[in-house]
Amino acid sequence: MRKVVTLQHIYGKNRERMAELLKNLVENELKDLEVKVEVSITPENWTEFSLEGEDEEVSENILTSRYGNPVKKAEPGKVYMGFLQAFPEDAFIVNIGTPVHVEAEELKALGNGKPKQLASRFGLIPHLPVEIEVFEANKKTKARFTKKQLDLWWSWKKASTDRVIVNGATRSEIKSAIKRTGHGRDIYEIERLGLLEHAVICREKTDGPGIVAAIGPRLKSEMGVVIGDSR
Repeated sequence: MRKVVTLQHIYGKNRERMAELLKNLVENELKDLEVKVEVSITPENWTEFSLEGEDEEVSENILTSRYGNPVKKAEPGKVYMGFLQAFPEDAFIVNIGTPVHVEAEELKALGNGKPKQLASRFGLIPHLPVEIEVFEANKKTKARFTKKQLDLWWSWKKASTDRVIVNGATRSEIKSAIKRTGHGRDIYEIERLGLLEHAVICREKTDGPGIVAAIGPRLKSEMGVVIGDSR
């Protein structure tokens, strides 16, 4: 048996439900492999997958490459997977297993404004998976977002359509909320960003904030909106 702790954080009120959802999603991802999956939650609220079977090593490699492992000590010059944790006045805080600050100086690539304003403009909410490069790791670990990460966010902003960013929900839950509110024709697709984090891509004449107002009450999720500049 192999155990792999991933950067997928357990959050929200119903931890058991979330753990069960994650188990189902990972079982589906590994369905072509000979492996049995069990899920537990570490004291730090990370997801730990226990893998048993002929393909447990391959399964571990897949989960590690897609979702990353928490690290306790970052090294300068290295790129890490993590997730957005908070947006205080002077930085974005990214959790890579330990909190890392991406300070205001490093956020200038996203334009003018305080961290909270930038987060709002790009639809960024807690728990979204991100990629950072650490450049200082003394008393305080400092990092910047990779070019790949910044390019992704700018592609959202420069698009001809709005995007609604949702955390803590499965694709089927989001789909169901859209369908029940009669907005099926207003949505182009639902793009997966993490195991339980998604981007709802609106059609060209659909208003993103309107979609949030409609589906928000049906999903126990935080949401962000990116207004496409090319609309």
